Amino acid sequence: MIVAAPTGVRIGPDGLPEHTLGWQILQWTADYLLQPDGPDAGKPWRFTDEQARFVLHWYAVDEHGRFAYRYGMLRRMKGWGKDPVAAALACVEFVGPCRFRGWSEGKPYAQAHSAAWVQVAAVSKDQTRNTMTLFPGMLSRKAIEEYGIDLGKEIIYAHRGRCRIEAVTSSPRALEGGRASFVIKNESHHWIQSNEGHEMAAVIARNTAKSRDGSARVLAISNAHAPGEDSDAERDWDGYQKDSSGVLYDSLESAPAVSAALRRVKDGEEQPGDMDTLERGLRFTQGDSNWLNTTRLLAEILDPRTAVNTALRFYYNIVAASEERAFDLKRWNAQAAPRVVADDALITIGFDGSEKDDHTVLIGTEVETGYQFVLGYWEPVATTSGEYRIPVDEVDAAVTAAFERYNVWRMYADPYFWVEWVSRWAGRYGKDVVIEVPTNSYKRMAVGFLAYHNAVQLGELTHDGDARFATCIRNAHKHEMYFVDDNGEKMWVIQKDRPLSPFKIDAAVAGCLSWMARNDAIASGALAESGEAGVFFA
Repeated sequence: MIVAAPTGVRIGPDGLPEHTLGWQILQWTADYLLQPDGPDAGKPWRFTDEQARFVLHWYAVDEHGRFAYRYGMLRRMKGWGKDPVAAALACVEFVGPCRFRGWSEGKPYAQAHSAAWVQVAAVSKDQTRNTMTLFPGMLSRKAIEEYGIDLGKEIIYAHRGRCRIEAVTSSPRALEGGRASFVIKNESHHWIQSNEGHEMAAVIARNTAKSRDGSARVLAISNAHAPGEDSDAERDWDGYQKDSSGVLYDSLESAPAVSAALRRVKDGEEQPGDMDTLERGLRFTQGDSNWLNTTRLLAEILDPRTAVNTALRFYYNIVAASEERAFDLKRWNAQAAPRVVADDALITIGFDGSEKDDHTVLIGTEVETGYQFVLGYWEPVATTSGEYRIPVDEVDAAVTAAFERYNVWRMYADPYFWVEWVSRWAGRYGKDVVIEVPTNSYKRMAVGFLAYHNAVQLGELTHDGDARFATCIRNAHKHEMYFVDDNGEKMWVIQKDRPLSPFKIDAAVAGCLSWMARNDAIASGALAESGEAGVFFA
């Protein structure tokens, strides 16, 4: 259920469930678990009212004792306590009363799982560490002694190894076939295709679906996702809106008015009431997490280094697309200096091709000067069958013309939709001179995009002023990756503002590929040599 209010939106079931194992679980956690950190460290564990409500619904059962929910998503703001709640539930599933046993005076009661296998899954060890480091302080001496718990850093055993909690960050293939009884998907807004997050989620779903008693379940914890990244969290949200049966989606997000107010304040155009809107929005999303300091959070939100979309996602729990552009359009436009590149000039070429939806672009770069120019730009055109396709013969003719006119040192080509043609060009001009560069080689492309971005910022690059090229530069948004550079900063590639967006970025990709080839040409000493024409793929 999605309920809108003046201060925000609450997503989740109303009231309390009629039948639940949750009351017994709340008592067990108070008896066996401790607050693992903070000023109350070492005191008996207590859920907040909001957290307790989630627990009661998560362990709701029907008249047959079957769980009402097979999948859960706990989406809350940063600092709300998602990791501690997930850790507490992992302890319950590990050695606590977590499975239906029977009825007593019309109420269900629970028993422990006889061979619990709890997994804390993530796409990096750092993510699982957030939860795993809580267990030593959370499991009381009473629990350790009574259940025979052996605390390890990545695997925790109980009952002489019959039950366990383990951190899982291995490949999806290694996970296939496991029989986990409970899985926590940690920070699923980071689970994307490039880090095998989608396949991890699929394997986990298959593994839990085949549990013998049908009681194995999955709980995801996440901040608000960035739309367009196609993360596992985004897929959960899209799926929940289409069909919520069997899914417990629990979230508090601030009202849309917060987005407008924050943008005005950040832009120096604050209106009366904006700061009050921001403060009330924070109080709504933090709920009863009274350890959070609203004043401190506001200071972080208003810090110039905090991007608007970051603040909206992590502090207001609002689904917000990244607004950080990959390139500075003003600088790009200022570096336009149209001219004709001389015949036989030493150049590199970048190629990004589509089949029918996006555009197809050839960008040349003069190696000596760093001048970029459009060698060809194509949009899909109608065919006799009524379909819209890229005119491949025109593209081939433009490639031919470029190699006949210029001294092409390298042509870096993304082969995704053009494997056959890229192979033809390699055979025609020599496969020993250029490299096939798949743009889903994210680490390599992230280095390339950073170099391209820096070239624009430092004025090392000039170009022909082509409006289509500039539009693609403007449309390119940063998409943060899961790996970092030498300074610990997250690296990025580029993406459109959302999937299937009409705002194309193909020329920006081709421009980057051409610039990467130019940098390699300089590094190889090509300017001091005559060079040979050709196409190279790697």
